Amino acid sequence: MKNYLYSRITFRALFFHMLIAFMVMTPFRSNAQLVRENPRATIQKFAAMLEIINYYYVDSANSASLTEDAIVAMLKELDPHSMYLSKEDVLKANEPLQGNFEGVGIQFQLYHDTILVVAAVPGGPSDKLGILAGDKIITIDGEDATGKKVSNNYVMEKLRGPKNSKVTVGIQRKGRKGLIEYTIVRDKIPINSVDATYMVGDTIGYIKLTRFARTSLTEVKQSIQTLKKNGMRDLILDLRNNSGGYLDVAIDLSDEFLDNDKLIVYTEGMRSPRTNFKSTSRGSFKQGRIVVMVNEGSASASEIVAGAIQDWDRGLIIGRRSFGKGLVQRPFNLPDSSVVRLTTARYYTPSGRCIQKPYDNGTEDYYADLMNRFKHGEFVSADSIKFPDSIKYYTPSRRVVYGGGGIMPDVFIPIDTTRNSKYYIDLSRKGLLNEYTIDYLDKHRSELKRKYPSVGLFKENFQINDEIFEDFIAFAEAKEVPRDEEGIERSGDEIKMIMKGLIARNIFDVSAYFEVISPIDNELMQAIKSIQDDTLFRKLSIAM
Repeated sequence: MKNYLYSRITFRALFFHMLIAFMVMTPFRSNAQLVRENPRATIQKFAAMLEIINYYYVDSANSASLTEDAIVAMLKELDPHSMYLSKEDVLKANEPLQGNFEGVGIQFQLYHDTILVVAAVPGGPSDKLGILAGDKIITIDGEDATGKKVSNNYVMEKLRGPKNSKVTVGIQRKGRKGLIEYTIVRDKIPINSVDATYMVGDTIGYIKLTRFARTSLTEVKQSIQTLKKNGMRDLILDLRNNSGGYLDVAIDLSDEFLDNDKLIVYTEGMRSPRTNFKSTSRGSFKQGRIVVMVNEGSASASEIVAGAIQDWDRGLIIGRRSFGKGLVQRPFNLPDSSVVRLTTARYYTPSGRCIQKPYDNGTEDYYADLMNRFKHGEFVSADSIKFPDSIKYYTPSRRVVYGGGGIMPDVFIPIDTTRNSKYYIDLSRKGLLNEYTIDYLDKHRSELKRKYPSVGLFKENFQINDEIFEDFIAFAEAKEVPRDEEGIERSGDEIKMIMKGLIARNIFDVSAYFEVISPIDNELMQAIKSIQDDTLFRKLSIAM
């Protein structure tokens, strides 16, 4: 199950997401021992310390906990991305990248302490039984499933479970008296990494990829085929806020766009000899213009793809400087099934760039870099970014690119804060946009689905008119967000568009949300413009 709550990502939320999420990982596991000086003496010293504590410490001590703490402390001395995962944390950390989990197959939201079905995953067990968007889960296995005890964790614990196991839910559906009981047989449920696929013009396709998971290549290839059938000749690949994933998936995805025998990336470390990864003759989009969208939230695997596209003059990079994560983690299994993800190499783009940003001043400063960039003005002005000549590189067409900390886009687009206001922030912080649109759909779902059978018709014809908007403002006042004329003047158009997108998401799917709000996405509009007017492609000698 995926709990979707879409609104503009705050800088703080992005920082937290980046802190826990991104990594480039090699797709294999090994128990190979690290080479280190005098390992026997080191092991004996650590064991002796534990024995001394066990025999002589004044109070009782938990040796297992002390060992874990010691491992965590050791890894902190290495680099910001080497990490320890307990046995319990391994599955949770891997799940978003594995591409599936076992459960009932719904997207849900918590609404007034009730589990609201946003959508049943197509082809999943709930979908096959006829569970619908807008249904409310009132009971689970005969027990009440409403009230303050209901949280995201509660839903996961109750509805997830092994394949072929059963769970019975009591559904409240508008227009039906009493509860409808469904006994759901759990199954494998896909976790999609492509959030949106649609045409943004007669010949321009758009794909939004949120992570580099095990299923990402298949999803992207399917998206490309769908877009081609709709007339796509040029492609916008949106990697904004994509914090990475599997190294081999990033390589395979790059291969979709590059001619045969092109270096995509190479990895190298003190104890890891250089390994080159090259493109093949396979690939579903080796012709046609490409724009790759990145920002400060694009990291690791996203930077591999953007770097390869840029270094071979294959496409245009648009947005803001990416995060700057050029370290490769390899997982090592420990005896108790916990895992150490240890940095074993750096990766380099085809021109030889290492885009890992410095981490000499420790982890805290490393993760403060995004906030420092923001304060320094980098998000609003490209002129604030200074690269020394020592990290300057050239593409085959003599296009200048830089290493030393992230992928610098060919076209810089400042972060847009013109429509922000305290009123808009308060509405988003309290979740009122989402709450109101759910209420609205509860009353009008059937009417809207009948009137707008496709996303295109909905986008073109449905509007948040003055009556709906005033009703929303009154709703917000009742929820202790007072009317703010200045905020409405500044943010009103964006609020209306987000409301429209949320309604579309709940009627259709997640992709519909992004398609509907696209007119207020300035970066996407610039990407479209750069393809329609190919001046920049020609100026930079980019393949078309």
